[in-house]
Formats: sequence, C-alpha cells, structure tokens
Amino acid sequence: VLPMWMNFLLRTYAWLTLLERNGLINKLLMLLNLPMLDILYTEKAVVLGMVYNYLPFMVLPIYSVLIKLDPSLVQASEDLGATPTETFRRITLPLSAPGVMSGITMVFMPSTTTFAISKLLGGGKVVLIGDLIEQQFNVTHNWGFGSALSVILIVIILLSMSFMKKFEADKDGGVLF
Repeated sequence: VLPMWMNFLLRTYAWLTLLERNGLINKLLMLLNLPMLDILYTEKAVVLGMVYNYLPFMVLPIYSVLIKLDPSLVQASEDLGATPTETFRRITLPLSAPGVMSGITMVFMPSTTTFAISKLLGGGKVVLIGDLIEQQFNVTHNWGFGSALSVILIVIILLSMSFMKKFEADKDGGVLF
C-alpha cells in the first residue's frame, strides 16, 4: 500500500529509470553476469507498468473480503474431507467473488483509459485506446473522432459493468459455481 501514496506519474517514472539501459535492474544483472534486459519501450514494459500501478486496486478489495471470511467454513470443509483445491473452489472463491468483482471494476476503467504508462514506458510504440483518444485531441486536433472514440469507450465500460452486475448473485453473498 505504501507505494500507492506516491503519485501515479512518479511511480511510472521510477519504472522508467529502473528499466533503462543503465538502470538499476541492468546493473544488478551485470553484477550477476547475466544478460542485460532490453525491455524499455516494449509491450512488456507497458504491461509491467500497468500491473504495478493497478495491482493494488485489485488486491485490496479481494483482501478486504477474504479477511472477513469465517475460518470455520474452511475448517468445516477440511473436516468433511475436502482437499485444499476443493475448499478453494467451493468455499473461498465463491465467497471472495464480490471482492473480485469490485477489483475488476476498480481496475478496468482506469486501465482502459490510461495513456501515460504506454507513452512513457512504451515510448509511443505501444498504442492503447487511451493513447488514440489523446492523440485525436492533442496531436491531430480531430475532436469529433476523439469524442466518438470516448463515447464508444464509455459505452463499452457501461456494458461491461452491467454485464458484471448481471452475474452478481446478490450484494452480500457470492457467485454460485
């Protein structure tokens, strides 16, 4: 949680300095006599930056649901002879579904609209929908197309949220598997 107190752009710039050719990661690899990574300005760098920036928004809702999980349910499952995999599939996963749904909602919207991560870590080579919208407004000055893309993105987000809402069993319980 502590890194989340830092600004989003500062976290992204930190990855920029870590992944560069003379960055800390490559210096460490050189000390270990391992080949250097040339990951900056690639899709992998963008994915790494997005995972780092958005993972806490997925983990925290799941954690908040799991911390409230009654341990006696897991213990009862074990007492009845369920394997750890069965216990996870039949007890933990369904009861953690509200946290998973909340995490998906919290991560989906900002990750679809992001353009700073792909611009910094992807070097402009990786184009996401947020980049395309930003280019329409700031580079090509085609506000009509940028607005149309924005509306399409909003519709996709609303449809996906209503789709997720449809599959919620109820507000307090979990999804039945």
